[in-house]
Amino acid sequence: MAYKPESYTDLAPYLLVEDAGAVLAFCETVFAATRLRVIPREGGGIMHAECRIGDSVLMMGEAKGPQAMLHLYLEDPDAALAHALAAGAELIQAMTEKGDGDRRGGFRSPDGTQWFVSRQVSDT
Repeated sequence: MAYKPESYTDLAPYLLVEDAGAVLAFCETVFAATRLRVIPREGGGIMHAECRIGDSVLMMGEAKGPQAMLHLYLEDPDAALAHALAAGAELIQAMTEKGDGDRRGGFRSPDGTQWFVSRQVSDT
């Protein structure tokens, strides 16, 4: 199995928005985007969504926080997380599998950028 879903880029921008459905619709209208995954939040709203614009994947979720994060598929995300912490990054999320097909962890680099690194572990 590949370390990322087929035809995904290694690096994907991640937007935190109030209405992911509206952002998806806007991207479809303006950029001819194709919806990939939409994972609803228990109790309403969208926890995570993705669309393809050209050869890139745009990820988003309905949450408060920085307006952008970076998501990076890697062969060895555990090593990247360890290197980041050794370089002074702050742990946001330990490496874990939450049932969405990826093993993922997150950290905040010293400049404040949030990075999530992952590897696909199943075709969910």
